[in-house]
Amino acid sequence: MDLKQIFKTPNPIIGVVHLQPLPTSPRWGGNLKAIIGRAEQEATALASGGANGIIVENFFDAPFAKDSVDPAVVSAMTLVVERLTNLVTLPIGINVLRNDAHSAIAIASCTGAQFIRVNVFNGIMATDQGLIEGQAHQLLRYRRELGSDVKIFADVLVKHGRPLGSPNLTTAVQETIERALADAVILSGPTTGSPPNLEDLELASAAAAGIPVFIGSGASWENISTLMQAADGVIVSSSLKRNGRIDQPIDPIRVSQFVEVTRHSLAQKEENRDANGSRGLASELGKVKSKI
Repeated sequence: MDLKQIFKTPNPIIGVVHLQPLPTSPRWGGNLKAIIGRAEQEATALASGGANGIIVENFFDAPFAKDSVDPAVVSAMTLVVERLTNLVTLPIGINVLRNDAHSAIAIASCTGAQFIRVNVFNGIMATDQGLIEGQAHQLLRYRRELGSDVKIFADVLVKHGRPLGSPNLTTAVQETIERALADAVILSGPTTGSPPNLEDLELASAAAAGIPVFIGSGASWENISTLMQAADGVIVSSSLKRNGRIDQPIDPIRVSQFVEVTRHSLAQKEENRDANGSRGLASELGKVKSKI
């Protein structure tokens, strides 16, 4: 997958719009217009702050259904995504929590969204919703039936869960890409707001062998310079919100600050790579001259 083709950059910053409780969820407040209005405000904040993409999630529907959500949730999310695609020009993705990838890809296909996030794409994870089994084989066949080119961003050893079987990260990344055919992989910390460590990101990037690797949680302007050394992109939410609180709306100033720090770190990374490449070339030339 060519990230630059979708996001206009090889290192996208993707902000998350957490939808307020939707119809049939325990905290549903009965006002869908208010939910759409807040989603529009947050999408605008992300776009104006310099983000390269957006993911829409039914985050406040907790406790989540394990797999299939109610049709009312699908309908509400479709309405929201349709409004956002007409409001901003950023690529939009969808994550239907906890793991309704079929609904996510259906919404994306009908609204023109470009990608989805799947928390458990393959393997089996023990979660607070119970055992969740990945269904990559069904999802890929469904995508083909829809005639869709929606990209699949798959979590590996997803947060708020633990794997049944071997927790080996390298093997998990390789199987997610080579056997489940994910278009990109996501690595997160153990819980919402906690980052993956640099060593795990390095392992994941090595195992991915050129397939994009995203930071999936816990990114902030304090750690993004370090984490982006081993990742292709970042999905960020909590640190973009007012006062860094998950229940607050997205703050465009915090978005701008995060984007500025991330872009600076990427520029520094590119400079270091060029410098190392120049030193390597100089060394090789020196060896050739010495032989002559």
